[in-house]
Amino acid sequence: MKNLPPGATAANDAAGHAASAIYPSLAGKRVVITGGGSGIGAGLVEAFARQGAETIFVDLLEQESAALIARLADATVKPVFHRLDLTDIPALEKFFGALGGIDVLVNNAGNDDRHALKDITPAYWDERMAVNLRHMLFAAKAAAAGMKQRGGGAIINFGSISWHLGLPDLVLYETAKAGIEGMTRALARELGPDNIRVTAVIPGNVKTPRQMKWYTPEGEADIVDKQCLKARITPNHVASLVLFLASDDGRMCTGHGYWIDAGWD
Repeated sequence: MKNLPPGATAANDAAGHAASAIYPSLAGKRVVITGGGSGIGAGLVEAFARQGAETIFVDLLEQESAALIARLADATVKPVFHRLDLTDIPALEKFFGALGGIDVLVNNAGNDDRHALKDITPAYWDERMAVNLRHMLFAAKAAAAGMKQRGGGAIINFGSISWHLGLPDLVLYETAKAGIEGMTRALARELGPDNIRVTAVIPGNVKTPRQMKWYTPEGEADIVDKQCLKARITPNHVASLVLFLASDDGRMCTGHGYWIDAGWD
């Protein structure tokens, strides 16, 4: 993605990708992205860094995160990585407490490991909820106080199309993702008086190295066939939606989920 100045109208950047919108309101904003070391998260980190935002991301993937920072060495504001286990709530709270106030929280981190109903135990339930749902609530709680002091902010939670489609072998992941949409509506109502807007992004199947583990070429073709738009969704497509919701242009968007699935049915 090319770091074009405000008002740029070039149709394509040097790499041949469609030039992305520039949001002046994001320049200098303090942004935290969870799960930012790879996949969609890495696309989010790059997108915010290219907007001139102070981009901070957390992950457990140290090697991938270091490589991402190296790749973004030319960004206007170089992103900062912190290793953090989001299932460790005291550590999460300590991280946000030391960080101080932020303007944008992107609750992206999650894990869609496959599992069968017969294999689910109470311990696995607890672990999957901790990985895919619990940390989002506590991150939002930790960030909200600082956002209020800064005059408002944006919290963007990542849901999933999976539970809307009832995909197989994902019952706990889908349960968590359904909960995220309910949590988004509740937090939007509670935090709205403090000028904090809370939205959910609901991606379809996004082409990342991790997702490609689950799909054969035939399976990938089947996904595209079921979409209205006959192309694969990539992390930069998702990032474009998140940038809008985080920017002042999305200032009246809250309490709802915003789909980016190419019309997958």
